[in-house]
Amino acid sequence: MRHYLSRLRSRGELLSVKREVDPRYEIAAVARRLQQETTKPVLFENVRGSRLPVLMNLYTDHQRLCEIIRCEPNETFCARLDREISLATTLEAPTERAAPPTDWITGKLSDLPIPTYHARDGAPYITAGVFLAKDPNTGRTNLSFHRSMVISDDELRIRLGSTHDLARFQQQAEARGEPLEAAILIGADPEIFMSACVSLPPDGDELALAAAMRGGPIAMRPARTIDLDVPVSAEIVIEGRILPNVRRPEGPFGEFMGYYVEVGENHVFEVTHVGWREGAVFQGLICGSHEDLRPLEAATAARIYKAISGQVRGVLDVSCRPTVMNTVIKLDKQYEGHAQHALLAALGSHLDYNKLVIVVDKDVDIYNMEDVIWAFLTRGRADTRTMVLHDVPGFYRDPHKDHWGRLAIDATRPWGREAEFERKTIPGTEQVVLEDYLPHFSARAAT
Repeated sequence: MRHYLSRLRSRGELLSVKREVDPRYEIAAVARRLQQETTKPVLFENVRGSRLPVLMNLYTDHQRLCEIIRCEPNETFCARLDREISLATTLEAPTERAAPPTDWITGKLSDLPIPTYHARDGAPYITAGVFLAKDPNTGRTNLSFHRSMVISDDELRIRLGSTHDLARFQQQAEARGEPLEAAILIGADPEIFMSACVSLPPDGDELALAAAMRGGPIAMRPARTIDLDVPVSAEIVIEGRILPNVRRPEGPFGEFMGYYVEVGENHVFEVTHVGWREGAVFQGLICGSHEDLRPLEAATAARIYKAISGQVRGVLDVSCRPTVMNTVIKLDKQYEGHAQHALLAALGSHLDYNKLVIVVDKDVDIYNMEDVIWAFLTRGRADTRTMVLHDVPGFYRDPHKDHWGRLAIDATRPWGREAEFERKTIPGTEQVVLEDYLPHFSARAAT
């Protein structure tokens, strides 16, 4: 993480706030306003009540995500991640044992600058922490994200989604009457953070995927109080165990869809050790913001891309902007009905999401929803190119069926009439440098 921040700083891509800020709402408010102006991350260097700075907005930019997984020029995120996942299965030694850091500091949860994000949040929350745990039966390592409500120095309350591997691990341990040991990594390596966003098959290993992204093994060292190895380079590590047969109130919390999740009975994480490296940075994240959605969207899109391209030829790229609930497919259309085949493949590719699926031609920017909607509105009829699927279950946590049903849209040009829908262009537009004509012009100031 600190090496990556140094690289961003050297390129002028890291903002710094030196004035004192309050971890209760103020950090989140400034980070949110910055997201409306820039994709640059921001480091709050002086946080009230803590010696540690807070990093926000690190993963707001799609191009930085491509950089993290080492995309080649003209290579899409989806295609690259698909290659990395395949490579990860071939690695014989994705991790290596290393000595613990010599600058390790032991402290407590209350030493950390944990933000309170939303007006009705029940407490400060750890939102960017990567959970590391092992399958009790196989020993396979898993990385995942789960919101963590701070109760005291000794207790967190966490939400385990029913479809997550960690929930299955916990159920296996609980069936034996045993706690499940886990570590929460805050300020993890970017490759580890990205790997935790990816949903691998049950026999997949996210640490191997992180090693594939990096191009080398991940250095690991023994945890202090639990039987796990943790990454040497993690800025902050919270060790503990998820207690069996214990549920306590957690919430409210402002979740990723933009609404509050009310108080529910959720799992208890007993903290056994908190420590950090000298000069550590605490990473925060506003759930549902660009920083939260961009990595999740990219990882979800890659999963859908793999599923669709295995069935339908001509799939060039997939995006999930502006949320993981929708999918946009870029297609090199080759026959009448091609778009419908892609839509059908996409609808079955991710049963939790894909509430809305749109297929567009290869000349449409699938990362720009204005361009996507323009294609739908200008390239044919709205009534005959829209398919509604009623009463299809959606997002797994949906007791009121609010996310049931699917909408599929063909926004491609009519087959055989491509010449009629050729986009107009102005030669030389992409080569224009506005500062050559307006010396004091600033794109940022103009907005």
